[in-house]
Parts: sequence; C-alpha cells; structure tokens
Amino acid sequence: MSSFRRLPTIAPPPSPDSYCAAVRAALLPLADAARAAQMRAYLRQQFPFLGLPAPTRRQAVRPLLPLLASAPAGHLLAVAEALWDQPQREYQAVAIDLLAHHWRTLHEPHVPALLQLAQRKAWWDSVDGLASVVGDVLRRHQLHTPGPLAVMEQAVGAPCRWVRRIAMLHQLGWRAATDAPRLWAFARQLAPESDFFIRKAIGWALRDYARHDPAAVAAFLAEVKPHLAPLTYREASRHLSILPPNL
Repeated sequence: MSSFRRLPTIAPPPSPDSYCAAVRAALLPLADAARAAQMRAYLRQQFPFLGLPAPTRRQAVRPLLPLLASAPAGHLLAVAEALWDQPQREYQAVAIDLLAHHWRTLHEPHVPALLQLAQRKAWWDSVDGLASVVGDVLRRHQLHTPGPLAVMEQAVGAPCRWVRRIAMLHQLGWRAATDAPRLWAFARQLAPESDFFIRKAIGWALRDYARHDPAAVAAFLAEVKPHLAPLTYREASRHLSILPPNL
C-alpha cells in the first residue's frame, strides 16, 4: 500500500464576472428602496444605491471573501474593477472591503492601480476606503524598505484632488512608523489649496499623528499656522492640549 499522501487541491479563484454575479445574488434580495433614496441623498444624488447599511452588506458577502484567498494580485484587482463597474454604490464598497481583506496580496507596484481605481466614481467614501488599503500596503513596504516613496511623491502633485487626498492620508494609523518629514512636506505642499477635501485631509492627517507625537504636531502647527486654512488648523489641533495659549 502506497504511503503517498495526496495534497488537497485548491480551487481556482472565480472569474471577475462570476464573482460579481455571486455578490449580486447576495445583495439584491436585501435591497431597500426607501433606504436607498436616503443613502443617495446623503452622497448628493451622485450614485444609485441598493439601500444596504454597511453591517448588512458586509454580513451578506462575508462568505464570498475567502473565495479569492488564492488569487494573485492581478486577479484581485480585476475583480475589484469588475465590481466598480456595477451601478450601485454598494458594489464599490464590496470592492474596497475585498481589497482590505486581501491587502497582503498587494505590493507597492500595485499602488498605481489602486490610485487609478480611486479616480473612478470618486467621492470621499470610496477614496478614503482606498486610502486605507494603500496605507496598509505602503506601511509594510516602508517597514522593509525605509526611505522616499516615489509613488506618493508623484501622487501628492497629481492633477486629481482625490489622488492628492490619498497621498495626504496614506499614513493614517502608522503612529511610530510615520515618516514625519513626509507628513510635514505634504501638509506644506497642499496647504495653499482651497479644496475642502484637501484642507480636511491635512487636518485629519496631522490630528492622527498627534496621537503619537503631540509635541511634534504642536510645534509644526506653531510654525505653519499662517499658511493653514482655519478648517485645517481646527482639525489638526482638536484634542491637542499642549498648544501655546497665543495660538
């Protein structure tokens, strides 16, 4: 009797079309037209919705997430692209959840593809979700290869405001791993902009880093306050109690 042990076979990942079909089958029975109208109004009538709250959506597609565990990065991105092509906003949210679940499959060379995706059907909800995925991928890259990040140096000067927003936000939650000189440089570069979402992003990024190093953020704010929009300064200094009383 042979002692050979047959290794378990791994099923190939589903195609983008079949994965989208499975997501549709999971979400469509839960659609709520009344809630969909409210959700569409919340995002300024820009996108149609099925009307699924985030917890409901995530629970419905949770069994589908492991189906792409063996998928290479290119296949994972192709599935995300296919979901992005679907009309209702929930499908873009599923794509972001899928990328966030399998972010370890992605590497620094895949970031441009994520930035391209962020420019399609772009609004703060999808852009900020992708910023989190980009941040996870680049934080791991920075831990192994410290130094300048060409992809973000290009992104902060990109024509698209949403790509610039991702550049400003990509270090959220990095704490001690934050490249502070990059944070200060990006904040200075974007400070002259009048766009609400850019001004908000600068303040959010600084406020987040202040949880790790409040003294450094306070010193930076003291230096650049004349160049910051009031909105940016308020966001950055929120919960920061060590600012000098004359600021």
